[in-house]
Amino acid sequence: MEATAHARFQRYGTRKVAQVLKEIRGKSVLEAERLLPMIPRICSGMITKTVRSAAANLVNQAARAGHAVDPEKVYIKSAWSTMGPMGQMKRMLPAPQGRAYTFKRKVCHLTVVVSDERATGKRK
Repeated sequence: MEATAHARFQRYGTRKVAQVLKEIRGKSVLEAERLLPMIPRICSGMITKTVRSAAANLVNQAARAGHAVDPEKVYIKSAWSTMGPMGQMKRMLPAPQGRAYTFKRKVCHLTVVVSDERATGKRK
């Protein structure tokens, strides 16, 4: 059985979130919750909340189906981040001679899929 959780429009760069997800992919949820506070990235708090949400979604789905899920045997099957819209978050930066440089704030969407079975193959 699988369950997903999404964290959309988060104010973190996609590549930096992907670096943290690479560390927890394939591990159990309990092991990921122990590992995430030690990773020196600010986005690890948001990832922790999303992993917990996905695990809670799995427990709720299993309860509705009449199954029991052991929390120690819930694994992160896959996790990825994609780029969100940057057109809405345009900002200005002061530049020489009265000019203004524009830059865009980065936004990402995070998806975490958990399962009660360990993932066997590697993702291509």
